[in-house]
Amino acid sequence: MVTYIFGVVSYTSALRTREFGIRMALGATSAEVHGLVMRQAMTPVLLGLVFGLAGTLGLTRAMADLLFHVRPFDPLTYTSVTAFLVAVAASACVLPARRATRIDPVRALRDE
Repeated sequence: MVTYIFGVVSYTSALRTREFGIRMALGATSAEVHGLVMRQAMTPVLLGLVFGLAGTLGLTRAMADLLFHVRPFDPLTYTSVTAFLVAVAASACVLPARRATRIDPVRALRDE
């Protein structure tokens, strides 16, 4: 999962080098560009978690006999797994976001 998210975010941020250069040339700070990349990368992850949790809550009744030593609606399990997945996805997005903030605006505008 990490390599997939990292690869997709790296590729899409590399395609947007010119856009980030224009944003920075017009006055955007590196924190704003970093936030933009992180926000756009984490949106599908969070949507997937919401739909996945909804599906999981719906299917736990059918799978209640397969769960051993765990209640079907164990909040600790749901919280810890969700937090772990968010942390993994965020860590995969940090490096491409940092690369996007280090773009030289003049060089990005000159290259075509």
